[in-house]
Amino acid sequence: MITLQHAYIVAGLFFLALVILSARDEANPRRLRNATFWGLLAASFLGGHAFGDLGNGLLALGLVAIAAFGLGQGKPKTTSQEERRASAERNGNLLFLPALIIPAAALIGTLLVKETSWAQNFIEAKNATLISLTLGVLIAIGVIMAWLKPPPLAPLQEGRRLMDAVGWAALLPQMLAALGAVFLAAGVGEQVGLIFAEYIPLDTRTMAVAAYCVGMALFTIIMGNAFAAFPVMTAAVGLPFVIHELGGDPVRVCAIGMLAGFCGTLMTPMAANFNVVPANLLELPDRKQAINGVIRAQIPTALPLLIANIVLMRFLAFP
Repeated sequence: MITLQHAYIVAGLFFLALVILSARDEANPRRLRNATFWGLLAASFLGGHAFGDLGNGLLALGLVAIAAFGLGQGKPKTTSQEERRASAERNGNLLFLPALIIPAAALIGTLLVKETSWAQNFIEAKNATLISLTLGVLIAIGVIMAWLKPPPLAPLQEGRRLMDAVGWAALLPQMLAALGAVFLAAGVGEQVGLIFAEYIPLDTRTMAVAAYCVGMALFTIIMGNAFAAFPVMTAAVGLPFVIHELGGDPVRVCAIGMLAGFCGTLMTPMAANFNVVPANLLELPDRKQAINGVIRAQIPTALPLLIANIVLMRFLAFP
């Protein structure tokens, strides 16, 4: 049976490959720093289950310490711009096919495990989505290699190029999700719930739903990631009021609540992996102005989406 640990092994092997490729890249003056950073991440995926809480905590502190000094950007040997342009002209929109394979595999795998018994013999049911997502990535890479026939190391080198461009911000979702869990364990959610209950009347479905969705967006703006805001706001408002007291469907409440949080992602510079990374990838000269420009362009979309999520939860989350 394929378990979540197998998915972690795939991710760990990828980062281990980055260690080797980064260490050998003499064009990057910080190649050893990059190699150490990706090496710690590889160790987390490959051996984190055996390190214990203290070991994983020290590993996380090591990642933060290295990131504080800054990572370098190498020059991986992969296909040239001319080769990419020729491939784009030759294949057109079909180049999007491998990217579509990944979400399709995640969806199909999840549904198969949920609806059939035989699929549960091959894929761990409780982690079906993550496992199917990993399988989708491997399938997409296989299709690309068989179809486009790039150099053998091209997927790894292109992955390294992207990870070097993104840098430490690639770990923000994982780190912030962990921060949300820490806040939840510290009782922050309960305290926020008391504050909401004191100043906002949460005795009606409309007010409770609005408070939950707007709170998700605001906490995401503060913390930079909806995964970090989710455990806090769900413990504060979602579970006690929207679900338990007013009878909301847990699946629909949580799913739409996350979407409300993503509206906050569009409006904050704290969401570096969404709003800072584009400026870095495009190598824009004035990064600060570019980041602010990205956020200003996204606000007119984020606010109507937040209102739409409030309406959807109000009318879809209650039987």
